[in-house]
Amino acid sequence: MKPCFFPLSLLWLPFVAAASPSPNVLFIMADDFRSEIAASGSAAITPHLDRLARSGVRFDRAYCQQAVCNPSRSSLLTGRRPDTLRIWNNSTHFRELNPSVITLPQWFLQNGYTTRCTGKIFHNWHTKEQGDRRSWSAPEFLHYANHGDDAPRVTGDLPPNLSTANIRAYGDGPICECRDVPDEAYYDGRIAAEAVKVLDAIHEQPFFLAVGFWKPHAPFNAPKKYWDLYARDRLPPLHPDRPAGAPEIAFHESTEILGAGPGKVTPTPEQAAEWRHGYYANVSYLDAQIGKVLDALDSHGLTQKTIILFVSDHGYHLGEHSLWGKTSTFEYDARVPLIVSGPDLRSNVRTDSLAELTDLFPTLVERCGLPAPDGLEGRSLLPILRDPGAKVHEAAFTQHPRPAYYDRQPPGRPAAMGCSVRLDRVRYTEWRDWATGEVIAKELYDAENDPQELHNAAGDSSLAGEERRAARLLSERFPPHRDPERSKSSL
Repeated sequence: MKPCFFPLSLLWLPFVAAASPSPNVLFIMADDFRSEIAASGSAAITPHLDRLARSGVRFDRAYCQQAVCNPSRSSLLTGRRPDTLRIWNNSTHFRELNPSVITLPQWFLQNGYTTRCTGKIFHNWHTKEQGDRRSWSAPEFLHYANHGDDAPRVTGDLPPNLSTANIRAYGDGPICECRDVPDEAYYDGRIAAEAVKVLDAIHEQPFFLAVGFWKPHAPFNAPKKYWDLYARDRLPPLHPDRPAGAPEIAFHESTEILGAGPGKVTPTPEQAAEWRHGYYANVSYLDAQIGKVLDALDSHGLTQKTIILFVSDHGYHLGEHSLWGKTSTFEYDARVPLIVSGPDLRSNVRTDSLAELTDLFPTLVERCGLPAPDGLEGRSLLPILRDPGAKVHEAAFTQHPRPAYYDRQPPGRPAAMGCSVRLDRVRYTEWRDWATGEVIAKELYDAENDPQELHNAAGDSSLAGEERRAARLLSERFPPHRDPERSKSSL
């Protein structure tokens, strides 16, 4: 029998259940935030997220299940995949089709926690039922607002907008806005202030506090001091090339940012550079608001008694691949930042282990010593939080529909679904006819030698083994000829 050696680096770790069986949870969520954290090597200035990363485990390969708000958030907050929920768009509330499904905060509420929400956690204004009142101990704060309504609120005269790249509007305001205003002039500053107040009120109770920030989602309207952190000519240059050999169905019209029809715009290189600058300013504005919430937690002496989780709902394109916004299966959209810190977990470490957003529900439940509800489709990341070299997934899966690929497709249902799998080395995607399961197109990107995904290597003999393995795993997760829309089950 071979001797058994236990890693010395783990010997100091106490048993989780014995040390802090019922920690609080501070669940912080960003919107449209691709992995732009300074600690990960980004040009973004994020001192507070860097501080959080030093106190916990940073996942460098975490992936959303669909790169658009409502499907991603519904999936994350129920621990079920979009196909299980039958939610693939922003216009269907998850409870319309799944009236009795249990959400993450609802489960904590049912298990004795005070659950509160400030900002955007569930997707909001596109559905008849907004938010999810049954998940919280009190009504959500600032949940039903709209990104495009985020006009600055100030006392006295409104300072001028110093941005020059406003070639189209975004909602009721400009797409770019650089004004010398305080943080609380915009949504995220007010969300942070409210989160601090809520912490003051609930800090003596076991709590699950969800804080949902709107940034760095467009419009690019952070206060001027955050624009001033960056020299535009020192930001990463834009490489807008589409991947060679990629199928047309992999792309979209970027209508959220560029507009549609006669009103569609094409930014000049200078305008695109200003939009990208505004996105980074939004990131730093978001980071500053996170810092205020972390400071408030610390002021109550709760940092060492609280699981702190930071995540984004999905990633984002800033002109790469000719795309602006989300709704693709490319790495820029699928990969998200994820940091988890808390008592008895590792600190100041990073991991390349694959993670999915469906994993967050079972992870928090296990770490807090709660029983798990039935139906969760993710896996607990606790083994990785104890040992960053551990693995709980062989692959991570992302999908996205294309609603207008075939004229014969009935209205309101996808024409095709892009089913994508990320392995350690490659990303493989199959675009399938929704009705028949027929494979329309394939993509394969070599993350090792082509991290920007600029060459579709599907069919490349040098990657044949990786492609076969990826196709097998994809077929197991998304079986061919299966139309989830036909499911009659209700959760």
